[in-house]
Amino acid sequence: MKKRIIIGISGASGVIYGIRALQHLAEMDTIESHLIISDGAALNIAVETDFKVADVKAMADVVHSNDNLAAGIASGSYRADAMAVVPCSIKTLSGIANSYADNLLVRAADVTLKERRPLILMVRETPLHKGHLELMTRAADYGAVILPPVPAFYQQPASVTEIVDQSVGKLFDCLDIEHDLMRRWGGKKTKPTSSGQ
Repeated sequence: MKKRIIIGISGASGVIYGIRALQHLAEMDTIESHLIISDGAALNIAVETDFKVADVKAMADVVHSNDNLAAGIASGSYRADAMAVVPCSIKTLSGIANSYADNLLVRAADVTLKERRPLILMVRETPLHKGHLELMTRAADYGAVILPPVPAFYQQPASVTEIVDQSVGKLFDCLDIEHDLMRRWGGKKTKPTSSGQ
């Protein structure tokens, strides 16, 4: 049976993280991806990328309307293995941390937590005030993994895509999905830096 992963793309900047996650999942015949796109995410797809929303939806195996609280993934009886919100806006984080499930994305995340399944939140905001930090602490206390897209430069990335894929690789590690999206730390420098330091 395929591993069933729910991907939520919310309205934070950085929708490319969710898109790249979907692209890589689509190449894996062991994964069934379910997608929820918020209205804010749809806007950011148009603003930040060359993709159309229809292109992004076509990458998923199953697409759910964010307004459909009767979708299967809104119920704990529906078997899903994990969920990731990539990226996760502060509004969506707040909804999850406060169990304010007024849309499918937040409801599916709430179900993921109550069923003790992995929930990964790629929170994308900076700088952070104390309220943001408290929301992340509360979500973590409930069982979510907080995974901001923080690049690792020991890989010496040569493109924005490599930077994005490194964070997607960290996401896949949290979801227990095998991948080769990043070079893992080995403690050795592979090429000189331009400054020679």
